[in-house]
Amino acid sequence: MRKPTAVALVAGIIAGLAGLAAQPREPRLTASTTGDAGLAASARAAVADPDGYRGLAVALIDDGQVRTAGLGDRDRDGAPVEPGTPFEIGSVSKVFTGMLLSRRAEAGAVRPEDTLGAVWPAVDGPAREVTLAELASHRSGLPRLDLGSVGAWVRMLRANVAAGNPYAGLDTDRVRAAADAHAPGDGRGSVGYSNLGSAVLGQALAAEAGLGFPALVDRELLTPLGLTATVHAADPGALPAGHAQGTRGNGRVADPWTGTGYASAGIGYWSTAEDLARLVAATAAGTAPGADARDPRFDDDERTRIGYGWFTTRYGDQEITWHNGATGGFSSYVGFDRVTGRGVVVLGNTDKRVEPIGLRLLGVPPDQAGSPAPALPVWAGAGVALLFTVIGGLSLLGVAHRPALDRLTVLSAGAWAVVYPALGRALGDWSAVPGWLWAVGPALSAAGAALVVYRWRGLPTNRAAVPWRRVVVTVASLVAAAVVTVVVFG
Repeated sequence: MRKPTAVALVAGIIAGLAGLAAQPREPRLTASTTGDAGLAASARAAVADPDGYRGLAVALIDDGQVRTAGLGDRDRDGAPVEPGTPFEIGSVSKVFTGMLLSRRAEAGAVRPEDTLGAVWPAVDGPAREVTLAELASHRSGLPRLDLGSVGAWVRMLRANVAAGNPYAGLDTDRVRAAADAHAPGDGRGSVGYSNLGSAVLGQALAAEAGLGFPALVDRELLTPLGLTATVHAADPGALPAGHAQGTRGNGRVADPWTGTGYASAGIGYWSTAEDLARLVAATAAGTAPGADARDPRFDDDERTRIGYGWFTTRYGDQEITWHNGATGGFSSYVGFDRVTGRGVVVLGNTDKRVEPIGLRLLGVPPDQAGSPAPALPVWAGAGVALLFTVIGGLSLLGVAHRPALDRLTVLSAGAWAVVYPALGRALGDWSAVPGWLWAVGPALSAAGAALVVYRWRGLPTNRAAVPWRRVVVTVASLVAAAVVTVVVFG
């Protein structure tokens, strides 16, 4: 065996072994259990596959009794989930917005048929003609998200890639500006889920009351119900003590979704299984403020109708009134059967959906409850994992074997040999691909690096026919690698 090959082989083996120690590990629900042991056992039985979950907080309301349990870990350090552990609840808090409309209508402050412009005169675009009821039932014709600018697309893309917060910096003025910028589309009158519409509705109700949205929700809903553990975090420094840590399915910690403008769409709210059980029980019983928001008023599809925020779906002979939520690292579900009064809360601290668990606990048969759908097709997530993991090392190995080589080319290829495996680890779906395969990436990159280091002393700096072009290409490549690193890992 030639010496360069031996050196590359040794370097690859060492890096591969190190890669095994650092391989991505999909979260998995551990055996840790707190709270009601019987409920915990039922919840575990309702989890079809523990891979992809880290911790769950569960509450079950049955015969007027509330039982709560915690399963698994609330963070990567192994602290157990407890029934009182705060979770980010995302769009579950949209029911607050719908119930707030009903509550304010009961008080005579507004009417559901009032237009947005009448309640929030600061809005002067075409959206001022939609009604509060249309906003509360996702029938306003406003788009799901405000993506009307390049900046909005960049912010959303960066958040999806880097597990960041897509709503950072979006305050009330940004919501009003978005309402001015978008006209109701052809879908007005039909249900079309809209985070923007929910944000606009909440800010309009807050403006009419002369309070911020969180303060209005506290006064009208949370305080009367005694939901003392349900809080709004406007920034990462305001997260509740002992909160769960949100994680993506590939094990990457996700930023919390905090902010003010989209609070009424589900941004920044944290709660516990215990608190949300009180909300569900009171709403099912009709004693919660604005409880008639639960009543289905408009058709969504052949099985589902919507009220103000709350959906009602038929499963065979059962009808379940519900809402779910999903943020960068959390999933949530609340639901109840109005006939039996049975209700459920399921909170998870990964992005794997928890709706099937809640439905099974409510007695919906497994074949109707379904299974969590992946965020991306399995082939796409697996392809990203494998392609990004190996492409950098393979490219560097190819460069290392070129007869005509220079140091600038080596610098560019070497940078991407580091960046690509890191991207594969961060962005790939490692629930679809064994994590140990990631070690192949560092092994290939290290082998390629060993070969170019062996040749380094004999390489010219720049041997291109047009030297300045090689300089420009190398600088552009290094800048691109740096930008990608900052966007994804910064």
